[in-house]
Amino acid sequence: MFGNIPPVVKNLLILNIGVFALSLVLYYSINLDLTDYLGLFFFKSEYFRPYEYVTYMFMHSFVSPSGGIEIFHLLFNMFALYMFGRILEQAWGPTRFFVYYIITGLGAAITHTFVQWIQYSEMHQALLLFQNNPNPESFELFVKGYLPQSYKHLFEFIDQWTKMPNSTQFIEQANVYADQIFNLHLNVPVVGASGAVFGILLAFGMMFPNARLMLLFPPIPLKAKYFVIIFGAMELFFGISGAQDNVAHFAHLGGMLFGIIVLLIWRVKPTDHF
Repeated sequence: MFGNIPPVVKNLLILNIGVFALSLVLYYSINLDLTDYLGLFFFKSEYFRPYEYVTYMFMHSFVSPSGGIEIFHLLFNMFALYMFGRILEQAWGPTRFFVYYIITGLGAAITHTFVQWIQYSEMHQALLLFQNNPNPESFELFVKGYLPQSYKHLFEFIDQWTKMPNSTQFIEQANVYADQIFNLHLNVPVVGASGAVFGILLAFGMMFPNARLMLLFPPIPLKAKYFVIIFGAMELFFGISGAQDNVAHFAHLGGMLFGIIVLLIWRVKPTDHF
């Protein structure tokens, strides 16, 4: 099964799995989180470094919200890379495939940064509006609008503040909370090969549109072109609706968008031979 993996896909698999294993070792041995150094932070963050636009795509989530080991993120990306990437590399050759992979990975990061900039600008404006007129009602709107999950102590704080709306102590504490929420959004990194992988899915669907894929859920066959359209539509829906807010949906769409641009420049034509 693994004897016919072409060189670029093989090395990408080794690199991603190796970084994942190293991340686990460092985290559980010396409490060092490689995400702080390899994940892609927003350019306004104090943790941002330009090299992160490359390193983020070789770094995957390795700790689940419950504190256990997260493996699904890596498995999904590596499975898709193996299944579809090796076919594209065999069709294009290693150099062109590697260039495509990096461009779509960078394109995903650029798209994610652009969307982050829009969200950052909106949130910064909302923060300034609250700070210019601090009151329990505007603080509650800010919390509900920009905190990804509900925190009981914040709403208890708002209830207490409502009883003394002019209290300087409550106003100062609310500003501290607002800054913490703002920085929480500012310092959340994005990691994973998903942007490049979605670019690979897009390329496979455009090159081999009539190839039949067997879905797992539900277990039915589906042509590659429809598979790509469905995935793209789902990512667009989740990105706009805000559902699954712990997933960088626009990064996935960015990988597909830049993939289309590259394929159009290369004038890649559909084929049913693979």
